[in-house]
Amino acid sequence: MTDGALAVIGLGSVGSMALWQAAALSDAALSGGVVGFEARTPAHGRSAVGGDSRLFRMTFREQYDLTPLLESSLARWRELEAESGQEVLTQCGGLAIGDRRGGYVDAILRNVAETGAPHELLDATALRARYPQHEVGDGDAAVLDPRAGFLRTDRAVLSAVAAAESRGAEVLTSTPVDALQEDAHGVRVVSGSSSWTFERVVVAAGGWSRHLLPVSVADAVEPRRIFLTWFAAREPALYAPERFPIFIRIQDGLSMYGAPSLDGSTVKATLDGRGGPTTDAGDLGRELTEAEIAESELTVRRFFPGLVPSIVRSDCYPDLYSTDRRPLIGTVPGRPRTHIATGFSGAGFKTASGVGALIARQALGHPVEPGLEASLRFADPGRFVDAVASSDRAR
Repeated sequence: MTDGALAVIGLGSVGSMALWQAAALSDAALSGGVVGFEARTPAHGRSAVGGDSRLFRMTFREQYDLTPLLESSLARWRELEAESGQEVLTQCGGLAIGDRRGGYVDAILRNVAETGAPHELLDATALRARYPQHEVGDGDAAVLDPRAGFLRTDRAVLSAVAAAESRGAEVLTSTPVDALQEDAHGVRVVSGSSSWTFERVVVAAGGWSRHLLPVSVADAVEPRRIFLTWFAAREPALYAPERFPIFIRIQDGLSMYGAPSLDGSTVKATLDGRGGPTTDAGDLGRELTEAEIAESELTVRRFFPGLVPSIVRSDCYPDLYSTDRRPLIGTVPGRPRTHIATGFSGAGFKTASGVGALIARQALGHPVEPGLEASLRFADPGRFVDAVASSDRAR
């Protein structure tokens, strides 16, 4: 006897989507239901979904093809909006900005050439004319992604959890999971003095996942602290979603990304690729260091003449990073009933709905959506087990 068909551990960006998608599959209901475990409450203030928004974009510079997963995610975001009645994704466009002869713009252009993604290349003159919010040099250029935009993080997570509950899923809040014990008949979920047994389990606890992973995988991931910053706009109307696309700019040793103003006053503009290891995802240093403040304000001063170059708001959140910066989606060899979707290395929210659908279908024995087999291959957690085995043989 089991307590349900599937347990989802962690109801953040991916876990909430996996719970919602699993609850929508009839097999889950027939087998006893789906249960979500959340250590605190969904979208709580110290979770990795904090900070109001995350970027969504259809162009990218990664070496592997994310297009099928992004297309699936876009469809799932719209599905969530239709089911919840909430606006989750605003497609205001997105700019990838840099030196026209530099590596970043070239990488984006190679990507769109390979994937066929809709785009527009803007030279310095066009960029100045259409988006005067950015400081633009004569050698600068931008690739405009018309399908890009931003996701409202809290709204997305809460909408998915509510949709899952409306389909019969059970949500257990303030229930941190201490251990998982898998055998041939199921997976035992342990929280304090309580325990439950499920046919399958999905681990999607982000920075809090490590203690639930086998050693070979746990040794290849670490929680890291990521910080966000906001700046006041001198003319806020210029930074409204209809006038200011999301952006990523990498140039002259500086890098920053951000989103339009959601409060009519401040603009999210944050250093790209910063943040360092932390021993405890739940106990981050929330205050920015003097160096983080100085670099953030210097970068805003260089890129945005219309923003006051003093941080008016900042926050930090944890995420789980893998050593190769590729996510972990699927099962681990030797644990066929335990599925994991974690290690997104600070770049997971845009594909969270697609990953949630993918891992829910895999865990419940449903066929993978056409075209997503490659996503499972590049994100296979077994790559770390194989690496350990190869190392052992070499010795």
